[in-house]
Amino acid sequence: MNEVYKILVVDDEKDYRKSLRKILESGGYIVGEAESALEALDIIDCEYYPLILTDIYMPGMNGLKFLEEVKNRYEDSVKVILVTGYGSIDSAVQAMKLGAFGYYIKSHSLEELLIEVEKAKKIVNLQNQKKMDNKYNENKRFLYQSKNPRMIEILGIIDTIVDSSASVLLMGESGVGKEVLAKLLHSKSMRRDMPFVAINCQSFSDNLLESELFGHEKGAFTGASGKRIGRFEEANGGTVFLDEIGEMSLNTQIKLLRVLEDKKIERIGSNKSIAVDFRLISATNKNLPQAIKEKQFRDDLFYRLNTITIEIPPLRERKEDISDMINFFVDYYKSELKKDIKGIESQTMDYLLNYQYPGNIRELKNIIERMVVLSKNGILTINNAAAPAASNECPGGLKFELKNYREARREFEIYYFSNILKQCNNNITQASAMIGMSRRQLFNKIVEYNLKEFM
Repeated sequence: MNEVYKILVVDDEKDYRKSLRKILESGGYIVGEAESALEALDIIDCEYYPLILTDIYMPGMNGLKFLEEVKNRYEDSVKVILVTGYGSIDSAVQAMKLGAFGYYIKSHSLEELLIEVEKAKKIVNLQNQKKMDNKYNENKRFLYQSKNPRMIEILGIIDTIVDSSASVLLMGESGVGKEVLAKLLHSKSMRRDMPFVAINCQSFSDNLLESELFGHEKGAFTGASGKRIGRFEEANGGTVFLDEIGEMSLNTQIKLLRVLEDKKIERIGSNKSIAVDFRLISATNKNLPQAIKEKQFRDDLFYRLNTITIEIPPLRERKEDISDMINFFVDYYKSELKKDIKGIESQTMDYLLNYQYPGNIRELKNIIERMVVLSKNGILTINNAAAPAASNECPGGLKFELKNYREARREFEIYYFSNILKQCNNNITQASAMIGMSRRQLFNKIVEYNLKEFM
């Protein structure tokens, strides 16, 4: 299943644009059109497209000049694939020198173009993820400097195993930061410059998970309209993080065990073996030894996964770290949401320090984010919209103001639309597609709630 990804098709032939748009949209992409290079430049000045497919021979500015202009303006943040009906070695060489991501001749198999598009998407996603991780990691280094004795021990173990390729199993409750530690281990390892590929096994059905992990050939099953590179292949040289591995079916467990033993995969619908090299980090909140007894998990796979096992303590057992985490998340969301936050109400701080956090760090993060989004005078307070409890009284006797439905809905919509737009880097078109709302409706909400930072 494709992540939401935008492509701009630039071609003076209307029929070709429409045909290519239909094919790309059937693959889950969001597609824009321009009939000339100048129109395309106007479009990308207003709206970000990570990938552009452009014809070379067009009236006015040709595709090579357009490519040069795009690279001058946006450097490597926009990928360009040149598409032409009249390919030549000279134009292909010139295109590569100017920084084209790919070169496609219209008479060739359409699958060639779709593979190039998929490659470009994966590279852009990897670049964006690295930028986000770097930005986040610069601010969250304190998370790796815990005051809790057990966490200090865990961080020491991670430093010890960074140069090993041994499989690691992270165990702990939901929300304790298993993926954060997996990324830390990857970032310190010799594989740090290669991909970190995360898959939540619980998010896919059995068949879809196998397609996601191993990839598939065209026609391998109903709906397989093209070749797809799997996550194991994508992560070659890097790290694969399998979250919620305890939810993996027994059939898929057998196939995973074979990959770990042979270091080879086969795409669905193919009998060709492809060598892969990755470090596997797995995570679960499930009791795997108990699952083995109940015949829900294979013992031979468990022994391959748990070469090194790290059990992460819940947040309620890390009280000495909560204050630092609160301050970090306040600073982080103050910056992300461009809110002027002056401080936290003393009663609210007492509550946050003493709450048990059944959802662990993820719950604390979400509470702080909601408080920052809903803050009105720069002082953070728990109210009925931000409180983790359903009633108007939480553990410790702290009570919350109950509001009428209209006001509660308004606060929820401000929180909801702000977060959707933030996730889409303020791209209104992409955000509206994600939530099934027209662009005009979403824009009206932005105006209604005066969300100026997204305009």
